[in-house]
Amino acid sequence: MDTNTLVKMIAAAASDKKATRIVSQDISGQSSICDVQVLCSGSNERQTQAICSHIEDTLREKRAPKPMAIEGKQTGHWILMDYGDVMVHIFLDTIRDYYALERLWPSSSTTSYES
Repeated sequence: MDTNTLVKMIAAAASDKKATRIVSQDISGQSSICDVQVLCSGSNERQTQAICSHIEDTLREKRAPKPMAIEGKQTGHWILMDYGDVMVHIFLDTIRDYYALERLWPSSSTTSYES
């Protein structure tokens, strides 16, 4: 599965669970960790956990790759899903504003998935 298709599926699944501020950043050539990062927010821990679970379930149904690792799901403050070339960050709004990951790569190409 190509990276662009995977990112769109992740963004759509996050949107299904009412995630806000859904964006992807192409950071290929700027980061050795991944090529694309998807960021989204939830208003509380239960919502961020539901977003994470829904992304997992949706991608499993579509026979997409499984995440290599998931961190932070127990607390739900900042959940990181590692899909190799794609990293998914699911934040509480306050945590996202504090770390402001989008500003680490200001010259990257950013796509918004807000409806």
